[in-house]
Amino acid sequence: MAAAPHGTPHAHGTPHGTPQGTPQPQPCPEQRRAAHIVQLLTLYRPLLDAFVIDFFTEDLWAQLPAAWQPSLAGATPEQLAGLLGGRGDTGVAWPLSLLAFAAAARALALPRGCPRGSPRYPPCQSHQLHPLLRRHVKPKKQHEIQRLGKLLLRLSRATGCQRVVDVGAGQGHLSRFLAFGLGLGVTAVESDARLVGLARRFDQELLRELGKTRGSQPCPLTPRAPQHLAGRLDPAAPWGEFLLPPEPPGAGPAARNPLGGPGGSEDGGLVLLTGLHACGDLGPALLCHFARSPAVAAVALVGCCYMKLSTTLQQQPGYPPGYPLSASVAALPGHQLSYRAREAACHALEEFEGRLLEGSAHLRAHCYRAALESLIRATDPAKRHLGLQPGRKAHGLSFPQYAQLGLPLAGLDPAEFQLDSGAVRAMLEQQHKVVAFCTLGQLLAPVVETLILLDRLLYLREQGGHRRSSPHSFPLSLDPSLRSPNSALLFFPRFSLCPRASLQPSLLPEEPGVGGCTDPAGHGAGQGQ
Repeated sequence: MAAAPHGTPHAHGTPHGTPQGTPQPQPCPEQRRAAHIVQLLTLYRPLLDAFVIDFFTEDLWAQLPAAWQPSLAGATPEQLAGLLGGRGDTGVAWPLSLLAFAAAARALALPRGCPRGSPRYPPCQSHQLHPLLRRHVKPKKQHEIQRLGKLLLRLSRATGCQRVVDVGAGQGHLSRFLAFGLGLGVTAVESDARLVGLARRFDQELLRELGKTRGSQPCPLTPRAPQHLAGRLDPAAPWGEFLLPPEPPGAGPAARNPLGGPGGSEDGGLVLLTGLHACGDLGPALLCHFARSPAVAAVALVGCCYMKLSTTLQQQPGYPPGYPLSASVAALPGHQLSYRAREAACHALEEFEGRLLEGSAHLRAHCYRAALESLIRATDPAKRHLGLQPGRKAHGLSFPQYAQLGLPLAGLDPAEFQLDSGAVRAMLEQQHKVVAFCTLGQLLAPVVETLILLDRLLYLREQGGHRRSSPHSFPLSLDPSLRSPNSALLFFPRFSLCPRASLQPSLLPEEPGVGGCTDPAGHGAGQGQ
């Protein structure tokens, strides 16, 4: 494995036009980390860009280093889990180059461990939310809004801001918790006018329920509904212009800018900006507005769907690309991320490791899909990478049953295929190799996500950190417990708006038991931040 780069691009020479002996600015730790990540991804670009469904059609196993193949082919799922998690007691003599690759990937990725070994989200209803706030909300989403809501309350108290603007609010579940559960003033912005109507209906249901309990028993909820606006975020607009007309066309005019004018929000105060599951370019657009707008005190962002990010190759005139945002990352040779690489960053390494440890039947789905791809492409090479969904429980089927469901989705007749032929059996017997190949890709997934997150951090420093304090005034916080399946929470407070200039994520005041609930596990609000 090649050595990591040291220093700046001109470390071994004087750049043109710079006087001899003039000290060069040293890259910050995040810049160095991003450069090391790009070097690692460049070394393993074929692995990073490979689609597992092409395992047989493109003979992906043969593309692995020859020294890796014997140990990977003989490894059990439990041993692969040990390689993925960095445990040294796997009982396998892994090649040193493979160990170096895995160690470099783990070292360069930002920490992802869940607090105290707890699951990323509970499998059942969350008792940390009031029952009225759990209506219409799936358990996973309950967990997410509870954790993000706690952070926003802490940011509110640290910055003195009482109003939150929730962009991409959907049905308003997070906004409802912030308003009714935490007593914050909330403006919810959603591009789909139909979802806005649904959110308002859910608010009215909750208000009616609160009216029934008024006077009969104490209720920790506040009868303060969010304000819902229909509009789309315009990432290219000046900060004073925030929203475009909603979707679908004709649903109404653009709403008034919730960030308000130079003085702040509509009521003259500062706001917290947040987005839960800010899909694709919505996350970068929120960061662009945060960098431009003095009305925003802090941003808390949970991004997802990195594969939907626009790149410099897809950039529309006048609109910034979703990746790379920063000049620092854009200047790195080989920084480009393919669609496959960005899609891989959405994978939850922890879930895959759990399936390996359990020997889950879900693992065979990767081999099934690769074998099906081989059958389809042998019949019609133009039918490549079709989005086939034979069913959520396809892993519980035999391959012939799986293929009989999948082939019609590709416009093919299953009766024309020998689904139990020797060639098919030979592919299915290589399931262990397919799983091993998937494991290597999972090792790179958090590294790619780290590069995307560092790019966003460096962008903010380049755009606005020097206007309010130092160029390094934006702390980066990751909360892996909000991943769904793999999305990371970042929050960036502006230090000059906080009562303590040395504010760090771990120093934000803890708020256990907020929202009319207690934490039975005893986890404080700051856990995992």
